[in-house]
Amino acid sequence: MEENMFKELLAKRRSIRRYENREIEPDKIAALVEAALRAPSSMGTNPWRFILVSDREMLKMLSRSKEHGSSFLEGAPLGIVICADPSKSTVWIEDASIASIIIQLQAEDIGLASCWIQIRDRMHRKDKTSNQYISELLDIPEDVRVEAILAVGYPAEKKAPHPKESLDCEKVFSGKYNRPFKME
Repeated sequence: MEENMFKELLAKRRSIRRYENREIEPDKIAALVEAALRAPSSMGTNPWRFILVSDREMLKMLSRSKEHGSSFLEGAPLGIVICADPSKSTVWIEDASIASIIIQLQAEDIGLASCWIQIRDRMHRKDKTSNQYISELLDIPEDVRVEAILAVGYPAEKKAPHPKESLDCEKVFSGKYNRPFKME
């Protein structure tokens, strides 16, 4: 049974955008932080930085980070701003993204839900990037870039796992491109 725990965790994890009005316990926040700090990075450079935001007013301001797709952050009890220092690694985007999914899987494992909010290459408004807006709000140094924000909390909505039959198996090839992979 234990060998299927990760498979079940992956199947169960969904992007949740509605959260209970309930604070997250300190031990669960510590578990998320530990997971983030255990995330792999290229050559062990660990270029990522994490800013935990639980202040409701700051979450409200962060929920306005981009033109579309971030408003639900206002209802989350925790936002985790995922940043990285590009001078530390040429693959800082990948490293920050890996850390993000590690945090999301840890959240799911401890009964929390999460949703990714893309920030890099997004606009706050026509004359200001989302990165600039967030950096000003959170005093992030100029040389550090914001990749994403994770909204985290207890789910106030339920979503069923995607059925195995709905997976895009036609995007997987065996040996060579366009040689279909057959899933058992």
